[in-house]
Amino acid sequence: RVTGVKRQIKFSPNHIGNDSMIFNLTAQSLTAMGYDVEVYPEAEFVLNEVKGKYIFNMVRDKASVRWIQKLEKEGSLAVNSGFGIENCTRKKMTQILMDNDIPHPNSVIVETSEDPTEKLEAMEAGAYWVKRGDFHAIHHEDVAFARNVSEAKDIIKEFAFRGIPNAVVNEHLVGDLVKFYGVADTDFFFHFYPFDLSHSKFGLEKINGAAHQYPFSVENLKKACDRAGEVLNVKIYGGDCVVAPDGTFKIIDFNDWPSFAPCRDEAAPKIAECIHKQIQKTL
Repeated sequence: RVTGVKRQIKFSPNHIGNDSMIFNLTAQSLTAMGYDVEVYPEAEFVLNEVKGKYIFNMVRDKASVRWIQKLEKEGSLAVNSGFGIENCTRKKMTQILMDNDIPHPNSVIVETSEDPTEKLEAMEAGAYWVKRGDFHAIHHEDVAFARNVSEAKDIIKEFAFRGIPNAVVNEHLVGDLVKFYGVADTDFFFHFYPFDLSHSKFGLEKINGAAHQYPFSVENLKKACDRAGEVLNVKIYGGDCVVAPDGTFKIIDFNDWPSFAPCRDEAAPKIAECIHKQIQKTL
């Protein structure tokens, strides 16, 4: 028997239908493989302190993540792990990717209460992305583009007013924005140019513009993403990278269990296969 936990609607900005579809298709694939699947909404799972030996989940709420971590400490298997989900919050993710030499933009982490001028100027970036550090992006304002240091500072001040304790500032990279989805322990890896498919959460893709489709090694990208998933402790992942004209790439975002919207029919059986493989390892 496996326990499935859906994502709360507020953690699916502009992707509510997509998130629930990939979840439901995965549950169907597990059922087809012979598993008895019990599904809970995220709030009910925590409020009723539901326990399960094998859990697959898309949770994001801090209370749900803590509950899954508690169950894992008691011996449950969770895909994705509650510890991995927490690692994908922006500040932690940035630190872990940089510490493990995963290709990543030049970045600084700032407390919103401090004066970031020195750190920002030291980056010597042409432009900046300022991102909420304490959590995943939920609101349009959680990720903002800044053309210079003074705009970046204004955004950081605004975060402070909103009660956000820290921010991650990435250098703006010039190149093709490429979205990717992967599933560990399977051969599944999908990438596409979001600008060309009009696939967007907050409409920020327009800043990089239409893709030039610079050639790059998909195999190397998959390797880097699998490695990122490994160090973050996330099996089912997605994210974004920017490919430079010379074919090098840097991962600018990495998420635990995204919507897989453009490839969900191919992805769901692979996600179920990954969950099955993790269960087999515990037997």
